[in-house]
Order: sequence, then C-alpha cells, then structure tokens
Amino acid sequence: MALEPTPASEKSIPPHVSPDGENLTLPPGSAVEREATRRTRRSFIGLGLAGLGGVLGWRYLLSRPDADGTPAPFRRVLDANGRLSAAYFRETRLAPEFAKSQGVREVRTNGDAGLNSDIDLAAWRLVVQPYGGGKAQEFTLADIKALPRIELTTQLKCIEGWSIIVNWAGARFADFLAKYPLASRSGQPVKDSANPPADLAPYVSLVTPDEEYYVGLDMHSAIHPQTLLCYEINGQPLSLEHGAPLRLVTPLKYGIKHLKRIGTIAFADQRPADYWAEQGYDWDAGH
Repeated sequence: MALEPTPASEKSIPPHVSPDGENLTLPPGSAVEREATRRTRRSFIGLGLAGLGGVLGWRYLLSRPDADGTPAPFRRVLDANGRLSAAYFRETRLAPEFAKSQGVREVRTNGDAGLNSDIDLAAWRLVVQPYGGGKAQEFTLADIKALPRIELTTQLKCIEGWSIIVNWAGARFADFLAKYPLASRSGQPVKDSANPPADLAPYVSLVTPDEEYYVGLDMHSAIHPQTLLCYEINGQPLSLEHGAPLRLVTPLKYGIKHLKRIGTIAFADQRPADYWAEQGYDWDAGH
C-alpha cells in the first residue's frame, strides 16, 4: 500500500527556521548577536561577583570577635531585638489566658539540659543567695506550697515556632519575694510588682542543681504577676521530664526561659549568664 505524503504542516521544522521558511539564525558578528553576548557575559560576571561578595561578607561576619558567644555584628542585632522586646514589656501586659479545658493532655517536652543528673526529690532544697551577699537560705517545696497558690492556663511558646496551651499551678515569684525579702539590699519585700523597692536587684539568675542549664531574667519579668515558681502541670505534680520538683513559668517569654528543676536563685547588678544567649539567641527572649 502506498504511503500518503506527510502534510507540510507536520514536517519537522529545524529550530532555526520559522514555519514560513524564514532563517532565524543570527548572522555571525551581527549587532544583535554582539549585544546578546555582551549582556550574557555581564549578567554572568554580575552574578559571580554577587556570590563572591556574599561569601566574603559572611566570612567577615563570622571572623568578628565574639560577644557572649556570638559574632559581634549578630550580637548587636540580637541586643537590638532585646531592647525592642524590653521596651514593649509592661507590668500590666498579661499573656492571654484560656479555659482549663483548652489545655493539651500530653505536654510536649523539648530539651533535657540540666535534667540528666540523679535527684532525690525528698532531699531537694531551693537555695537562694541574698542580693548583696550574706548567707544563702534554703527552702523546701513545702515552703513554696505555703505561699498563695496561683493557677494559670497559658500558651507555652517555643522559639522554634510551635506552641501549646498548658495549665500551670504554683506560687508567684513576687509572692516569694514578698514573704522572703532577699532581692533588695535593704531587706524590703516586694509588696507590689508595679512599685517594687528602689534598691531591688535589676536581674535574677536561676540555675539547675547540676549547673548545666541556667537562665537570666530582668527583675520586672521575674516579679510579673504571671511568673510562677511552678510545682504542678495539668493538675498533677511536675514529672521529672517537666522539671520536678520546681520549675519557672513566665508566659511572656519563650520556653527557653522556663527553666526546669530550679536549684539556685541569685540576684545580680548585671545580666547573668544565660544558656541559650550563649548559643546565639536573644537574651531577653520575650514575645
């Protein structure tokens, strides 16, 4: 059987030829070809220089002297974020609270720094170093539970981006300092978090018993009415992975500030060491 001729419209057309047969190849050395080549070369050089500039700039930033464990240029940016967060902070600003029923049943754990050593919960004591020196004082969990019990249902926000709603119970840090006036040089108690003693320490340091994890707080955040020395989570005593027997809860800060298993509290004139600030995070860690 004879094959029918292929229609002209279906014949293969070379890429340099238009459907109507016009040759689309640029004449060698034409002005259009020269301009296209020039632009391509310039774009390639520009991209190369931009990439090289980025690499050199990054190396320069990393080569700068460290400030609190972070290259100084990055630390300046983090400190600026901290100042902005501190300026936004007000004693009257409260974290949103939720119905207890909105809390999650299983509270996610994230990180075990400071929790890897053995602990005898019956022998545990909270050690507090008075501001300005003097003999450290020790407190039992019963001492903390003797203070007014405060219950909160708030969001626990992780700096990684996730959050959950959790029910907490414990004593206000401010109530602890009202009962035990260890944070002022004059021994004046914190009767009102909005009007604290004039000689109140500006900063607080909290450290785990093994000294593997530590956080620093400004005093205004520490005596905020929602900052708790917490001993219960979702109506139950803290488990070991959640910081038994006592942890910090401060809802206006990211979870990296919620130190689990408090061992020692001290007061300072300067910003205390902070575990995650030394890893390059914002010292204030507010949201």
